[in-house]
Amino acid sequence: MNERKLGNSRLHVSTVGLGCMGMSDFYGPRDDAESLATIHRALELGVNFLDTSDAYGPHKNEELVGRAISDRRHQVVVATKFGIVRGSDGSRRIDGKPEYVRSACEASLKRLGVETIDLYYQHRVDPSVPIEDTVGAMARLVEEGKVRTLGLSEAGPETIRRAVKVHPIAALQTEYSLWSRDPEDDLLDLCKELDITFVAYSPLGRGFLTGEIKKFEDLAPDDFRRLSPRFQGENFQKNLALVDRIKAIAAEKGCTASQLALAWVIHRAGHIVTIPGTKRRKYLEENVGASEVKLSESDLRRIDEIAPRGVASGERYPAALMGSLNR
Repeated sequence: MNERKLGNSRLHVSTVGLGCMGMSDFYGPRDDAESLATIHRALELGVNFLDTSDAYGPHKNEELVGRAISDRRHQVVVATKFGIVRGSDGSRRIDGKPEYVRSACEASLKRLGVETIDLYYQHRVDPSVPIEDTVGAMARLVEEGKVRTLGLSEAGPETIRRAVKVHPIAALQTEYSLWSRDPEDDLLDLCKELDITFVAYSPLGRGFLTGEIKKFEDLAPDDFRRLSPRFQGENFQKNLALVDRIKAIAAEKGCTASQLALAWVIHRAGHIVTIPGTKRRKYLEENVGASEVKLSESDLRRIDEIAPRGVASGERYPAALMGSLNR
């Protein structure tokens, strides 16, 4: 597995990591035994970058990851997040207050069963708290040895520039794929300028770009994607046409649509890594194969032609969640 340096830190992470969210939440029924086996198989294949959050479950995903790495901590760069607080009544709020940063970190350390979190992200920027205050609290965790490196998720350029004046930021996690290319406006260049690794989440378009989802009914009744505009009605049908074009080029390259989509993200720049999510070993193994797919400049131009910026039909989140993104 190819690795890339994590921003300005001393850590190196696999170009294809593993997003663990769907193992515990949002994408249908759980299967902890298969999820544990998937994490262990990932480590066997050289995937060393595991991504979780205290919001996934909530809390259950960190506990699952903690169980999976309890006897192989040395093999893993573990990333988790704080800031999205989910209530038992289904409510959701953002909290970036310094006192919450500390309490959230202490709780995550216990659930993960580790002494230090390798990469600690603010999951969403709290508009009511200056970013300097939040990152200042995160920096104190680094000083105390509870956290190695800091990250931000879905933060805008101005926020990032303010944050790095308080403490180095090693990673920015933002959605990026063939159907979500907004980071090309300014974030990718900014990350390169500031020596920040860009961590692309949902690089497979929440599974849509795999070609495995052929109709709305393929999604489980409790699957979060049923609420996503891109998976609904006319948008769904329009987006299927994009997947067909991706599959055609993938067939020519002798790879799957998933592998082509991941390889495209990895080839965009040398400071990008991906964290495709899955809870099944067979899809993990397929995703890992993307690191071997070579794309020429001609290939990249062809892919750009079939998947230009703005090609996806529909917003990437429901309106209420789009409002929580920092611009």
